[in-house]
Amino acid sequence: MTQLLLVLSTGGIIGIIVAVLVVALILGIVVWYITCYNGLVSLRNRVEEAWSTIDVSLKKRYDLIPNLVATVKGYAKHESETLEKVISARNLAMTSSGDAKMAAENALSGTLKSLFALTEAYPDLKANTNFLDLQAQLRHVEDELSAARRYYNGVVKEFNTRIDVFPSNLVAKRMRLEKHSYFELDSMEERQNVKVEF
Repeated sequence: MTQLLLVLSTGGIIGIIVAVLVVALILGIVVWYITCYNGLVSLRNRVEEAWSTIDVSLKKRYDLIPNLVATVKGYAKHESETLEKVISARNLAMTSSGDAKMAAENALSGTLKSLFALTEAYPDLKANTNFLDLQAQLRHVEDELSAARRYYNGVVKEFNTRIDVFPSNLVAKRMRLEKHSYFELDSMEERQNVKVEF
């Protein structure tokens, strides 16, 4: 009889230990899932915040460009083709969204380089304080934009990596998360220096 009680109590203890281990395992999986889910939500929000920061810098840039073009127009009347390209690139960038916006912004950056290259041919324009002030403001905005793009690309890299690696990719699939595109140059021509010929 005592042997039977000993066997039952040993089996009961083993059953309790197994039950505790199963509950601990389930609890561990639930805690991991919640932590992973919250981490992915946090990264998604950081990507959106980074894009929003880029948008703020782009708005500042859009506001400066018409003033800059108007100033250059007064000095370089026969350079209307370059000025029209800058304005049309600005308008396209303002109305684009998503990946198309990235491409339009890269095109706008290229046309702005052409605009600044024009100043070399017009010494009076180079000496104009209004133009110099606008140019300095735009340079500052471009620096902010460059920093915002670097931050955005860093957060996108972290986000894309997290949704690709196991086991967090299981949670990302349930959340229907998709990769974000990097903000990068579209073509090799944009990486080249601007050629100015008169």
